[in-house]
Amino acid sequence: MKKGDWILIACVAAVAALFAVPQTHCGEGFNWATANHPYIMAFFKFAILATLGEMLALRIREGVYNKPGFGVLPRMMVWGFLGMCIAMAMVIFKTGVPQFLASLGISDIDTIRATFAAPQLTWGKLGIAFAVSVLMNSIFAPVMMTFHKCTDIHILDNGGTVAGLFRPIKMREIFREKINWDVQWNVVIKKTIPLFWFPAHTITFILPQNLQVLFAALLGVALGLILALAGGSKK
Repeated sequence: MKKGDWILIACVAAVAALFAVPQTHCGEGFNWATANHPYIMAFFKFAILATLGEMLALRIREGVYNKPGFGVLPRMMVWGFLGMCIAMAMVIFKTGVPQFLASLGISDIDTIRATFAAPQLTWGKLGIAFAVSVLMNSIFAPVMMTFHKCTDIHILDNGGTVAGLFRPIKMREIFREKINWDVQWNVVIKKTIPLFWFPAHTITFILPQNLQVLFAALLGVALGLILALAGGSKK
């Protein structure tokens, strides 16, 4: 391990220690900000953690956390935007899926909502959380992952600059020529979504409300690793 690896481990351990105890000022401030500014917090959680996942993937592939043209800041901006979209999707699917289950006649909506909101873990709550995870990852995740791959290629094509990020994205060229659809479809979508994200986000939706987006952002480290290591580019 290099010096940079030990510095990263020490920083992560220090931050984790600050937030591990809810009664600390950091823990209280985190809970307050999450409750009152959920989308701003989602931006920063994903900007930091998911980008860290991509930097770790670069470290595994090439031995460095950053390099010219990699574009850490543009990647953080994209992940922050995606983090807000993910937080929004979580609200939509947590609200809509119980209503959908009620429309199937599984139970009345009040019972489903009460079961899902109960602090204790039951088979009913686990089943609802799994349903929310399956539907969110089946409907929202493929679009989000593909959009991320397009922005990833766009950042690299523009030298990793912030100004380059805001140039028009050549979507047709990227879709036709630069995305490796065999990897994007057969690995990123067909395998990681059912095998990893279905169970991972089931755990997310049984956690307390204030920890759900944070846990999803921590999973963003894994998502950044998966998407970066899977590649998906024909280069």
